[in-house]
Amino acid sequence: MSEKNKKNAWLSYSESETEAVMQFAEGYRQFISENKTERECVASVIKKAESLGFRNLCEMDCVKAGDAVYYNMMGKALALFRIGTKPLSEGMKILGAHIDSPRLDLKQNPLYEDTEIALFDTHYYGGVKKYQWVAQPMAIHGVVVKTDGTVVPVVIGEAEDEPVVGISDLLIHLAADQLQKKAANVIEGEDLNVTVASIPLSTEEKDAVKANVLKILKERYGMEEEDFSSAELEVVPAGKAKNYGIDTSMIIGYGQDDRVCAYTSAEALFDCTQTDRTAVCLLVDKEEIGSVGATGMHSRFFENCVAELLARMGEESELALRRALQNSHMLSSDVSAAFDPNYASVFEKKNAAYFGKGLVFNKYTGSRGKSGSNDANPEFYAAIRRALDLHNVAYQTAELGKVDQGGGGTIAYIMANYGMNVIDSGVAVQNMHAPWEVTSKADIYEAYLGYLAFLREI
Repeated sequence: MSEKNKKNAWLSYSESETEAVMQFAEGYRQFISENKTERECVASVIKKAESLGFRNLCEMDCVKAGDAVYYNMMGKALALFRIGTKPLSEGMKILGAHIDSPRLDLKQNPLYEDTEIALFDTHYYGGVKKYQWVAQPMAIHGVVVKTDGTVVPVVIGEAEDEPVVGISDLLIHLAADQLQKKAANVIEGEDLNVTVASIPLSTEEKDAVKANVLKILKERYGMEEEDFSSAELEVVPAGKAKNYGIDTSMIIGYGQDDRVCAYTSAEALFDCTQTDRTAVCLLVDKEEIGSVGATGMHSRFFENCVAELLARMGEESELALRRALQNSHMLSSDVSAAFDPNYASVFEKKNAAYFGKGLVFNKYTGSRGKSGSNDANPEFYAAIRRALDLHNVAYQTAELGKVDQGGGGTIAYIMANYGMNVIDSGVAVQNMHAPWEVTSKADIYEAYLGYLAFLREI
């Protein structure tokens, strides 16, 4: 382990290195401020990729060493490839992260009126403490797809002069019964109803406020009430990510699980301009609900994508595909729980992740008896350690809390099904899955350096 890992990373930086940390973190802060859905993340990364010469794989007949290509899966998952000089069947170097985050989704028939207040009915997505999502300014992001195929983007509540929405909470004066409930039941899932309007439409006698909402949506987005059924609208915290701490050493913002790893992974691939084995950045959807669906890691979209790539490189065969996947090495890039002195009892200090200590490696995740864990091979981690030490990257190892306190899952075990070497790595986060999560800028920067070292050395 390098000298850098024996102390807080901030203490090892020169003045110019500190400036580089801050500059990199500012780019990341802007990214998570502007991209709060999977679709927005994919579109943003593709825009930058194309500016750097990446081309759409589906529009290419032939791919060769040195090419940079991408594969867009339904606008909600993305694979970026920098083609190496070695045959693809010798394996790839993969950085994989997810770009979905806990949120509230509008139901198929969300809009209703009650006592002259219009509300949206929601269904929460991913593991959340429901009481954290009330009495906060919220925004609506997503798309409405009309029957003629038109896709209408929707963003409400982010511009400085735009109104926000939100979910009401019970005033403390009337909350005696509510406060006797367990935290899991203080706010029920069916009570996460978003207040959206209160002005009635003068020409309507029944549900006049709802009618006014529909009038506004028709004028702004050309949508009818029936269009909600083919919409994908997400309620997320409104506002930009902020510098956190009076020393500006941290960032507080929505969706850092796992866009902090997605951003650093993509930036590492962009900056790794030459590689022997093909380098990949894989950004996927649905991890927070089990990696299901066509854009989740349990689907075969990545496998199909690699098959398409092989076909364009003259290696088209089932055996070449199996070899390409099994011979690959992967960092399953997902966040870890940062030690919080306010809740020290749930952590085991010798095996916890700490702010300022760099990129976090979890040899295994899962819960309790390693259930659902990948449990990485020590030979693979030893090779990674060598690469990180060579490039003077700060890193640490951790588990997600005490053995019987819980745990968490990633996409590592899914990719390991191909027989490839996989280990979990990522950035330590406080307030994980809360509307506003916190990360250390030093850890963000060291993650980027670590991912770059992996692509260059493994």
